[in-house]
Amino acid sequence: MATPTKKELEAAWGMRVFDRFTVVLHIFRGNARTREARLQVALAELPLLRSHLKNNGAPLDGRGRGSRYIMGSGESFLQVQQRLLKDKEAKIRRALERLRRKRLLLGRQRRRREFPVISVLGYTNCGKTTLIKALTGDAAVQPRDQLFATLDVTAHAGSLPSRLTVIYMDTIGFLSQLPHSLIESFSATLEDVAHSDLLVHVRDVSHPDTEQQKASVLSALRGLRLPAALLDSMVEVHNKVDLVPGHSPVGPHAVAVSALLGLGLEELKAKLEDAVLRATGRRALTLRVQLAGAQLSWLHREATVQALDVMPEAGVADVKVIISNSAYGKFRKLFPE
Repeated sequence: MATPTKKELEAAWGMRVFDRFTVVLHIFRGNARTREARLQVALAELPLLRSHLKNNGAPLDGRGRGSRYIMGSGESFLQVQQRLLKDKEAKIRRALERLRRKRLLLGRQRRRREFPVISVLGYTNCGKTTLIKALTGDAAVQPRDQLFATLDVTAHAGSLPSRLTVIYMDTIGFLSQLPHSLIESFSATLEDVAHSDLLVHVRDVSHPDTEQQKASVLSALRGLRLPAALLDSMVEVHNKVDLVPGHSPVGPHAVAVSALLGLGLEELKAKLEDAVLRATGRRALTLRVQLAGAQLSWLHREATVQALDVMPEAGVADVKVIISNSAYGKFRKLFPE
């Protein structure tokens, strides 16, 4: 909204007026709790500060002259402010880049330990955090019924029916018609999504605009240029079905749940497990190992042991495991038959 328009509306209505950009920015600022989130908000705020300078920078000396120089520096007051904003932007971007490198390092460590990563995303206030709390049982996860309660990508460990450990990534919420500069500022926070093994799109099916919200999320995901295979395998979770009696999801990748009441979670976990095993190249195998050697302890450390059938008279055990192709290759190399 142009500054003259804003002032005219405020004069006509006798109250402060905010455009969509400013409202979203205020919400972001109120929910920014980590250093990275605060830096992202500060970066997103710069275009607004620049527009105020542009609109208010001409009559600086009270006589319509905007070229007064500051202390013989050869710069006008407006030029000094513009330079300071430019320096501030460069400083913020350097700090964000350092945090980005740290996040990428942590991501590589997670992948090296071969924990599958499931990114949970959706329209703002659709119930992502509540769903993650229901899936992981993590008491530290505290959902809030408000827009953009999550402004950072946070990681939470959970396990699937096979006892396979996975990492659930809680992402920031999407919003339709989000201003371009905000999308640019927060896109770095969503980089973790591109390195996921599986995407889970949570929808609030009780919302009257649920279809429009779905379209907004899918459009934003396409803008992130994610791999086609990752988008095609995405699981769609229809949340808050307790508020929509008789709701039945359509499609092979859709599951109806109520994260708050715990409805449909077992079906969802089973679907997540199938999708994760396909996406990560893991497989279920039964391996015969020697009880006297290091094979069993190695499998407990490097794979997911589901069942153990010990045959003490033969000194062996049949071990049912879920194991990645790379780990299975290491096992065969370390313990050749």
